[in-house]
Amino acid sequence: MNGVAVRSRGVTTGQVLSLLLLFGVSDWVSAAIRYAIPEEARRGSAVGNVVADLALDLGRLPGRRLRVVSGGNKKYFGVDLTSGALLVSERIDREELCGALSPCSLSFEIVVENPLELYSGTVEIQDINDNDPVFPSSQARLEISESVAAGARFPLESAQDPDVGINSLQTYQLSANPNFALDVQTRVDGSKYAELVLEKELDREEQKELNLVLTALDGGSPPRSAHVQIHIDVVDANDNAPVFNQSTYKASVRENTPSGTLVARISAYDLDDGPNGDIVYSFSSHTPAKVRELFALDSATGELRVKGQLDYEEAKLYEIYLQAKDKGVVPGVAHCKVLVEVVDVNDNAPEVTVTSVYSPVPEDAAPGTVVALLSVTDSDSHDNGQVNCFISPGIPFMLSSSLKNYYTLKTEGALDREKASEYNITITAKDSGSPPLSAVKHILVQVSDVNDNAPKSSQDSYDVYVLENNMPGIPILNVSATDPDLGRNAHLSYALLQGDSTVGHLFSINRENGTLYLLTSLDYEDQVEFSMMVQVQDGGFPPLATNVSVSVFVTDVNDNAPTVLYPHPNSSATYPDVVAPGTPAGHMVTKVVAVDADAGYNAWISYTLLQATDPSLFSVGLHNGDIFTARQLREDDAPQHTLVILLKDHGEPVLSTTATVSISVAEMVKEVLTDLADVAPANDPRKHVTFYLILAVILVSAAFFITMLSVGIFKCYKWRQSKELFNSSRSTTYRTPGPFHHIDAVRGGFTPPNFYHQVYLTTDSRQSDLLCKKPFTSSPLGSRQSTIRNGEPGLYHQIVGTASRLPAPAEQAEPELPLLPGRQAAAGWQTLPGAGAGACPGPGGAARTAAGADGRGWGKPPPLGHSADNSPGPGCQ
Repeated sequence: MNGVAVRSRGVTTGQVLSLLLLFGVSDWVSAAIRYAIPEEARRGSAVGNVVADLALDLGRLPGRRLRVVSGGNKKYFGVDLTSGALLVSERIDREELCGALSPCSLSFEIVVENPLELYSGTVEIQDINDNDPVFPSSQARLEISESVAAGARFPLESAQDPDVGINSLQTYQLSANPNFALDVQTRVDGSKYAELVLEKELDREEQKELNLVLTALDGGSPPRSAHVQIHIDVVDANDNAPVFNQSTYKASVRENTPSGTLVARISAYDLDDGPNGDIVYSFSSHTPAKVRELFALDSATGELRVKGQLDYEEAKLYEIYLQAKDKGVVPGVAHCKVLVEVVDVNDNAPEVTVTSVYSPVPEDAAPGTVVALLSVTDSDSHDNGQVNCFISPGIPFMLSSSLKNYYTLKTEGALDREKASEYNITITAKDSGSPPLSAVKHILVQVSDVNDNAPKSSQDSYDVYVLENNMPGIPILNVSATDPDLGRNAHLSYALLQGDSTVGHLFSINRENGTLYLLTSLDYEDQVEFSMMVQVQDGGFPPLATNVSVSVFVTDVNDNAPTVLYPHPNSSATYPDVVAPGTPAGHMVTKVVAVDADAGYNAWISYTLLQATDPSLFSVGLHNGDIFTARQLREDDAPQHTLVILLKDHGEPVLSTTATVSISVAEMVKEVLTDLADVAPANDPRKHVTFYLILAVILVSAAFFITMLSVGIFKCYKWRQSKELFNSSRSTTYRTPGPFHHIDAVRGGFTPPNFYHQVYLTTDSRQSDLLCKKPFTSSPLGSRQSTIRNGEPGLYHQIVGTASRLPAPAEQAEPELPLLPGRQAAAGWQTLPGAGAGACPGPGGAARTAAGADGRGWGKPPPLGHSADNSPGPGCQ
């Protein structure tokens, strides 16, 4: 039978090397099997299927108690009863089991009961290249004399590799070098060893040592290796004599030079090593005895020093002969000569004596103030005794002499303690000898402080940013100042100058360290900036002060929710906006106007539709609050709609509020007025003026017809001029917005009286519609008409009604009033001049069409006085 051998570390299944031999040993010994696996096979690796190889019934194994028995303390193999495979259960190291013995095998027995059967087996452990060659040491050292002849051999220590076969040590390699070669030999047992062979003679003077690398390689794939450093010391031979750097040395020495003074240092070298290169210096045999008494020579260093007392008058020059020998068996010798010149010197230096010192000196001392008195002496005579004194330059002091050998130290310029608090003055006295001798004296002069510096702040002004709603008592700034003076003159105190009465109540400063505190909570909406002056004063007499400007800027936080201006949230009466049935999608019905007291992002308001009677009917502009129809109004839509608009700012955290807008869907304004009359207060005093309103309507109607006739005549005169102006405007494709923009129309409605709007116009807008409503009056037909011209972006505009007119009779099939965008004509609703189907000239002479900047048209054909060819209507002037 064939077994299966599985290699460790992921090696694929191999084939069993031996055949299962079946034979009868006794009644219970039946067969023997043999497998082969590589060493280091991982635990759980399959060796072979013993159940299949032994022809056992796999299904009966649990009842037959199959087990593996092996000798020793470790159980290397086990059987998987579910598959019948022989598995590795312990780590197998061939080198640990068999060492250098090959082949290496493990024996085991398989015992099966019911009936009892015994099977023997053997597993051959195959070697893998898992061991590197190893040298006994990482470094080898050899000593070879430079006199050794070529061809000499030097055996090297061998490396050991516990692997066997091809995986064992196979060869050696030597790093490249010019002197040695490597000879690899084989022993009787097949092991390898290496010898160094000298091919070129060594020269220690050229190279004192060699460093080689010996590498041992096995035969594995890839091969493993080991390295050893071979250090070769080249032993010297005495083949070189000493040599002096120069044959003659020259030196000069002053008379009266003390014993031990170095005169000269001679030097010789020997290329040999060890004793052959060690040099000994000495006087030569023909050096006079007198010279040996005056000079001494160090035999090891070659230093020539003064030994006795030299006298220039006795001898001006000495000629000294020296020699150098090495310590070889036959020593080499070299000779040189030293010429020593004796120099006559000025051997007495001047002496400086300080009589008195006046220190410290005030920094405001006048120039010429006496600081110190001193005297100078010199024991030499003639020129060697003439002494001159001077001080180092660059300091505000000077020396003056009034008597011989006496000097006075005075101030020469102004002193400044802040630049230099003390002066270490060096006084040098030099005689006139050759060479001159000098003496140095140091005088320490201290400068006392005067309050001559005002405090200086690190910066002239401070800008501090504080969040509003701050905690009272917090520090917001540390005013930093310095004073270069000393002591009390540098002690600083801080104070707030009461320029503004509010500053003293809101701010406080620490007198000692200049910390500015905020005493109360600030409100950005109340005041944005505070300016104050901090005075920094020193403690001198008289005191000096500096003022520092501090500006405190209050930074806005989001502490104000949006405020709804229209529709007014506290209005007791409900005045709904009206939209006619059939109004198309995109028609602007009304507008929610709101402001936020905060600034920046905190004041940016977004509008979203929170709740509506029919959410699909209306939509809200996210950034402008415009309420548009989301689809076309149908006949079956509810007549009343209530919209709840959510207004949110962009602060952190977000603050919000809501606005409720009522919208009525009606064909005529009369229907709306009837509905409003139902909800109007019963005690409205305006209901008693009906009679007066009817009378006014009759009078105004008569005036209206007369006026229309006059206007018709005047219109013919103006028609051609207006058309030419309109055509010239249309021919200009791109127009640059001027400094003013248009607010086209104010729509009449039902809003509380004296209502003010803050209007913001974008720089890209050429037209803007602003809805304005007037309060409900007792006459259901009353209306007002107003026009705002030349609106400027960012300014506040007050919308004031100016004129009114009667509506058309109710029985007329078609009202003569121009329709608002997207609305039907109804009694009580009026358009402003230029808002009809015709064109009215705007500021600067540019004509504006009824479609407007948003591209929306009017609901019906133009009424009387408004031509379809852009001719001016009754209100165009």
